[in-house]
Amino acid sequence: MSDSTLNEDLQELSSAEDFLEYFGIEYDPRVVQVNRLHVLQRFHDYLAQAKDAAPDAEGHGREVYERLLKRAYQDFVESDALTEKVFRVFRMHEPRTAFIPVASLFK
Repeated sequence: MSDSTLNEDLQELSSAEDFLEYFGIEYDPRVVQVNRLHVLQRFHDYLAQAKDAAPDAEGHGREVYERLLKRAYQDFVESDALTEKVFRVFRMHEPRTAFIPVASLFK
């Protein structure tokens, strides 16, 4: 399978289940149902890291994608979304307070 065919196939996939099934990765539907967006975001993050760090591996794209997706899924089998903090909202600190001068309220 060429990388161009892989890219075309990937464009057709829309859910975490689609990706996992495409790459033949066994998964627990309960884990995916609760964490589908987290798994896909973590997969995206891993792909971005691999693109920057890995040398160009012609013809090995499918193996790399499969390995990274399996790793992303496994993160949420062994942990949970709150612990993994994939999305920015989970990484935000305590609510912040802002000072607004009383004088500016009457302008």
